[in-house]
Amino acid sequence: MKTKEIVVISGKGGTGKTTLVASLVPYLNSVVLADCDVDAPDLKILFSGENKTSEEFIGLKRASIDKDKCIKCGKCREHCKFKAFTEEIDIIYDKCEGCGVCEYVCPVNAIELKDSVVGHLYTRDTEYGSMAHARLIPGEETSGKLVARVRKEAKLLAEKTNAEYIIIDGSPGIACNVISSITGTDKVIIVIEPTLSGLHDLEKVHRLINRFNLPIYVVINKSDLSNSGRKGINDYCLEHNLNIALEIPFEENIVKSIVNKQIPSLEEVDFFRKIGFIEFVDEVR
Repeated sequence: MKTKEIVVISGKGGTGKTTLVASLVPYLNSVVLADCDVDAPDLKILFSGENKTSEEFIGLKRASIDKDKCIKCGKCREHCKFKAFTEEIDIIYDKCEGCGVCEYVCPVNAIELKDSVVGHLYTRDTEYGSMAHARLIPGEETSGKLVARVRKEAKLLAEKTNAEYIIIDGSPGIACNVISSITGTDKVIIVIEPTLSGLHDLEKVHRLINRFNLPIYVVINKSDLSNSGRKGINDYCLEHNLNIALEIPFEENIVKSIVNKQIPSLEEVDFFRKIGFIEFVDEVR
Protein backbone atom coordinates (compact mmCIF):
# COMPACT_ATOMS: atom_id res chain seq x y z
CA MET A 1 0.00 0.00 0.00
CA LYS A 2 1.35 3.39 -1.02
CA THR A 3 1.31 5.96 1.73
CA LYS A 4 -0.51 9.13 0.67
CA GLU A 5 1.20 12.43 1.45
CA ILE A 6 -1.00 15.47 2.09
CA VAL A 7 0.80 18.79 2.60
CA VAL A 8 -0.69 21.96 4.06
CA ILE A 9 1.02 25.23 3.12
CA SER A 10 0.36 28.95 3.14
CA GLY A 11 1.76 32.11 1.58
CA LYS A 12 2.95 33.37 4.96
CA GLY A 13 3.03 32.32 8.59
CA GLY A 14 0.11 32.79 10.94
CA THR A 15 -2.77 31.88 8.63
CA GLY A 16 -3.90 28.83 10.61
CA LYS A 17 -1.95 26.20 8.69
CA THR A 18 -0.76 24.28 11.76
CA THR A 19 -4.19 24.45 13.39
CA LEU A 20 -5.76 22.91 10.29
CA VAL A 21 -3.16 20.12 10.25
CA ALA A 22 -3.85 19.34 13.91
CA SER A 23 -7.59 19.33 13.22
CA LEU A 24 -7.22 16.91 10.29
CA VAL A 25 -5.05 14.36 12.09
CA PRO A 26 -7.73 12.75 14.33
CA TYR A 27 -9.87 12.01 11.27
CA LEU A 28 -7.20 10.32 9.17
CA ASN A 29 -6.78 6.66 9.99
CA SER A 30 -3.22 5.44 10.50
CA VAL A 31 -1.21 8.64 10.11
CA VAL A 32 2.35 9.92 10.50
CA LEU A 33 2.92 13.62 11.16
CA ALA A 34 5.73 15.68 9.64
CA ASP A 35 6.42 19.25 10.74
CA CYS A 36 8.35 20.74 7.85
CA ASP A 37 8.12 24.32 9.05
CA VAL A 38 11.66 23.94 10.37
CA ASP A 39 12.21 27.67 10.94
CA ALA A 40 9.29 27.84 13.39
CA PRO A 41 8.11 24.29 14.22
CA ASP A 42 5.16 24.30 16.60
CA LEU A 43 2.98 21.35 15.59
CA LYS A 44 4.34 19.39 18.54
CA ILE A 45 2.80 21.94 20.91
CA LEU A 46 -0.66 20.62 20.03
CA PHE A 47 0.27 16.96 20.57
CA SER A 48 1.43 15.33 23.77
CA GLY A 49 4.53 13.13 23.74
CA GLU A 50 8.26 13.12 24.32
CA ASN A 51 11.04 13.00 21.75
CA LYS A 52 12.25 9.45 21.13
CA THR A 53 15.24 10.27 18.98
CA SER A 54 17.39 13.34 18.42
CA GLU A 55 20.24 13.88 16.00
CA GLU A 56 22.32 16.73 14.69
CA PHE A 57 21.75 17.76 11.10
CA ILE A 58 24.81 18.52 8.98
CA GLY A 59 23.62 20.92 6.34
CA LEU A 60 26.89 22.15 4.87
CA LYS A 61 30.64 22.37 5.38
CA ARG A 62 32.42 25.44 6.69
CA ALA A 63 36.03 26.54 6.69
CA SER A 64 38.28 25.67 9.60
CA ILE A 65 41.79 27.12 10.08
CA ASP A 66 44.78 25.24 11.42
CA LYS A 67 46.44 28.06 13.37
CA ASP A 68 49.75 26.20 13.51
CA LYS A 69 49.97 26.13 9.69
CA CYS A 70 48.51 29.56 8.93
CA ILE A 71 51.08 32.14 7.81
CA LYS A 72 48.63 35.10 7.85
CA CYS A 73 49.14 35.81 4.15
CA GLY A 74 45.55 37.07 3.79
CA LYS A 75 44.75 35.27 0.53
CA CYS A 76 41.66 33.67 2.10
CA ARG A 77 40.30 37.06 3.16
CA GLU A 78 41.19 38.58 -0.22
CA HIS A 79 39.27 35.97 -2.21
CA CYS A 80 36.29 35.44 0.10
CA LYS A 81 33.16 36.93 -1.51
CA PHE A 82 31.20 36.63 1.73
CA LYS A 83 33.62 38.62 3.94
CA ALA A 84 33.89 35.68 6.33
CA PHE A 85 37.47 36.43 7.45
CA THR A 86 38.65 39.09 9.88
CA GLU A 87 41.89 41.02 9.44
CA GLU A 88 43.42 38.70 12.05
CA ILE A 89 42.44 35.74 9.78
CA ASP A 90 39.75 34.39 12.04
CA ILE A 91 36.56 32.96 10.55
CA ILE A 92 33.18 34.60 11.05
CA TYR A 93 31.21 31.36 10.87
CA ASP A 94 27.82 33.01 10.38
CA LYS A 95 29.10 34.47 7.11
CA CYS A 96 30.88 31.38 5.77
CA GLU A 97 28.94 29.71 2.94
CA GLY A 98 31.29 26.75 2.54
CA CYS A 99 32.20 27.58 -1.07
CA GLY A 100 35.76 26.30 -0.63
CA VAL A 101 37.62 29.20 -2.28
CA CYS A 102 39.69 29.82 0.82
CA GLU A 103 40.75 26.18 0.96
CA TYR A 104 41.73 26.32 -2.71
CA VAL A 105 43.85 29.52 -2.50
CA CYS A 106 45.61 28.79 0.78
CA PRO A 107 49.32 28.26 -0.09
CA VAL A 108 50.08 26.17 3.02
CA ASN A 109 46.93 24.01 3.22
CA ALA A 110 45.94 25.58 6.52
CA ILE A 111 42.23 25.67 5.71
CA GLU A 112 39.91 22.67 5.52
CA LEU A 113 36.15 22.46 5.04
CA LYS A 114 34.52 20.59 7.89
CA ASP A 115 30.95 19.46 8.61
CA SER A 116 28.79 22.13 10.26
CA VAL A 117 25.70 21.46 12.38
CA VAL A 118 22.82 23.67 11.21
CA GLY A 119 19.87 22.09 12.98
CA HIS A 120 18.44 19.13 14.84
CA LEU A 121 16.06 16.35 13.76
CA TYR A 122 13.64 14.63 16.13
CA THR A 123 11.06 11.85 16.18
CA ARG A 124 8.36 11.33 18.78
CA ASP A 125 5.23 9.30 19.45
CA THR A 126 1.90 11.10 19.80
CA GLU A 127 -1.56 9.88 20.68
CA TYR A 128 -2.38 9.83 16.95
CA GLY A 129 0.82 8.41 15.49
CA SER A 130 4.53 9.00 15.06
CA MET A 131 5.91 12.44 14.26
CA ALA A 132 9.08 13.68 12.56
CA HIS A 133 10.07 17.28 13.18
CA ALA A 134 13.15 19.48 13.18
CA ARG A 135 14.45 22.91 14.09
CA LEU A 136 16.90 24.92 12.04
CA ILE A 137 19.41 26.96 14.01
CA PRO A 138 18.38 30.64 13.63
CA GLY A 139 20.28 32.33 10.83
CA GLU A 140 21.12 29.16 8.91
CA GLU A 141 20.04 28.92 5.28
CA THR A 142 19.72 25.21 4.56
CA SER A 143 16.04 24.82 5.44
CA GLY A 144 15.25 23.04 2.16
CA LYS A 145 17.72 20.27 2.96
CA LEU A 146 16.38 19.88 6.48
CA VAL A 147 12.78 19.71 5.22
CA ALA A 148 13.81 16.91 2.85
CA ARG A 149 15.38 15.09 5.78
CA VAL A 150 12.20 15.43 7.86
CA ARG A 151 10.12 14.01 5.03
CA LYS A 152 12.54 11.12 4.57
CA GLU A 153 12.26 10.30 8.27
CA ALA A 154 8.46 10.53 8.09
CA LYS A 155 8.42 8.02 5.22
CA LEU A 156 10.57 5.62 7.24
CA LEU A 157 8.15 5.94 10.15
CA ALA A 158 5.23 5.32 7.79
CA GLU A 159 6.89 2.16 6.48
CA LYS A 160 7.47 0.87 10.02
CA THR A 161 3.89 1.52 11.11
CA ASN A 162 2.24 0.76 7.76
CA ALA A 163 0.62 4.20 7.93
CA GLU A 164 -1.91 5.12 5.27
CA TYR A 165 -1.23 8.86 5.40
CA ILE A 166 1.59 11.31 6.01
CA ILE A 167 0.19 14.73 6.90
CA ILE A 168 2.78 17.47 6.38
CA ASP A 169 2.76 20.87 8.05
CA GLY A 170 4.67 22.61 5.28
CA SER A 171 6.78 25.73 5.27
CA PRO A 172 5.10 29.07 4.47
CA GLY A 173 6.06 31.15 1.44
CA ILE A 174 7.47 30.04 -1.92
CA ALA A 175 11.17 29.47 -1.20
CA CYS A 176 13.22 26.28 -1.41
CA ASN A 177 11.83 24.96 1.88
CA VAL A 178 8.32 25.11 0.39
CA ILE A 179 9.45 23.37 -2.78
CA SER A 180 11.01 20.70 -0.59
CA SER A 181 7.73 20.42 1.36
CA ILE A 182 5.53 19.78 -1.70
CA THR A 183 7.78 17.82 -4.07
CA GLY A 184 6.43 14.31 -4.60
CA THR A 185 3.31 14.77 -2.47
CA ASP A 186 -0.16 13.64 -3.54
CA LYS A 187 -2.29 16.65 -2.60
CA VAL A 188 -1.74 20.26 -1.52
CA ILE A 189 -3.97 22.29 0.79
CA ILE A 190 -3.46 26.07 0.70
CA VAL A 191 -4.62 27.97 3.79
CA ILE A 192 -5.27 31.68 3.27
CA GLU A 193 -7.09 34.56 4.90
CA PRO A 194 -9.64 36.77 3.06
CA THR A 195 -7.44 39.84 2.74
CA LEU A 196 -5.64 41.61 -0.10
CA SER A 197 -2.33 40.14 1.08
CA GLY A 198 -4.03 36.76 1.33
CA LEU A 199 -5.03 37.02 -2.32
CA HIS A 200 -1.45 37.89 -3.30
CA ASP A 201 -0.20 34.93 -1.26
CA LEU A 202 -2.67 32.64 -3.03
CA GLU A 203 -1.52 33.88 -6.44
CA LYS A 204 2.18 33.25 -5.79
CA VAL A 205 1.66 29.88 -4.10
CA HIS A 206 -0.69 28.80 -6.89
CA ARG A 207 1.91 29.65 -9.54
CA LEU A 208 4.47 27.57 -7.67
CA ILE A 209 2.26 24.51 -7.22
CA ASN A 210 1.20 24.58 -10.86
CA ARG A 211 4.75 23.65 -11.79
CA PHE A 212 4.28 20.36 -9.94
CA ASN A 213 0.86 19.51 -11.40
CA LEU A 214 -0.66 18.61 -8.02
CA PRO A 215 -4.31 18.65 -6.92
CA ILE A 216 -5.01 21.86 -4.96
CA TYR A 217 -7.58 22.47 -2.22
CA VAL A 218 -8.07 26.03 -0.99
CA VAL A 219 -9.13 26.67 2.60
CA ILE A 220 -10.20 30.19 3.59
CA ASN A 221 -9.55 30.66 7.30
CA LYS A 222 -11.42 33.39 9.21
CA SER A 223 -13.65 33.58 6.16
CA ASP A 224 -15.89 36.18 7.81
CA LEU A 225 -12.97 38.56 8.38
CA SER A 226 -13.59 40.57 5.19
CA ASN A 227 -16.39 40.24 2.65
CA SER A 228 -14.43 42.10 -0.03
CA GLY A 229 -11.32 39.98 0.63
CA ARG A 230 -13.39 36.82 0.46
CA LYS A 231 -14.94 37.93 -2.84
CA GLY A 232 -11.50 38.62 -4.32
CA ILE A 233 -10.33 35.12 -3.45
CA ASN A 234 -13.56 33.56 -4.71
CA ASP A 235 -13.19 35.42 -8.03
CA TYR A 236 -9.56 34.31 -8.40
CA CYS A 237 -10.42 30.68 -7.66
CA LEU A 238 -13.33 30.77 -10.11
CA GLU A 239 -11.11 32.26 -12.82
CA HIS A 240 -8.39 29.64 -12.31
CA ASN A 241 -10.69 26.68 -11.67
CA LEU A 242 -9.48 26.23 -8.10
CA ASN A 243 -11.54 24.30 -5.58
CA ILE A 244 -12.45 26.22 -2.42
CA ALA A 245 -12.85 23.09 -0.35
CA LEU A 246 -13.55 24.69 3.03
CA GLU A 247 -14.39 28.08 4.55
CA ILE A 248 -13.77 28.44 8.28
CA PRO A 249 -15.37 31.42 10.05
CA PHE A 250 -13.73 32.75 13.19
CA GLU A 251 -14.60 30.56 16.18
CA GLU A 252 -13.56 31.44 19.73
CA ASN A 253 -13.58 27.79 20.85
CA ILE A 254 -10.78 26.98 18.41
CA VAL A 255 -8.66 29.76 19.92
CA LYS A 256 -9.37 28.36 23.40
CA SER A 257 -8.39 24.87 22.23
CA ILE A 258 -5.05 26.16 20.95
CA VAL A 259 -4.37 28.10 24.15
CA ASN A 260 -5.14 24.96 26.19
CA LYS A 261 -3.01 22.82 23.85
CA GLN A 262 -6.03 20.78 22.85
CA ILE A 263 -6.84 19.55 19.36
CA PRO A 264 -10.24 20.85 18.23
CA SER A 265 -12.68 17.98 17.69
CA LEU A 266 -16.25 17.60 16.57
CA GLU A 267 -17.23 16.80 20.15
CA GLU A 268 -15.64 20.03 21.43
CA VAL A 269 -16.40 22.34 18.51
CA ASP A 270 -19.82 21.61 17.09
CA PHE A 271 -19.54 24.19 14.34
CA PHE A 272 -17.16 21.82 12.46
CA ARG A 273 -20.25 19.93 11.41
CA LYS A 274 -21.93 23.10 10.23
CA ILE A 275 -19.08 24.13 7.95
CA GLY A 276 -18.73 20.69 6.34
CA PHE A 277 -15.42 19.70 7.89
CA ILE A 278 -16.05 15.94 7.66
CA GLU A 279 -16.93 16.30 3.99
CA PHE A 280 -13.69 18.24 3.54
CA VAL A 281 -11.69 15.42 5.18
CA ASP A 282 -13.36 12.86 2.91
CA GLU A 283 -12.53 14.99 -0.12
CA VAL A 284 -8.81 15.35 0.57
CA ARG A 285 -8.25 11.73 1.61
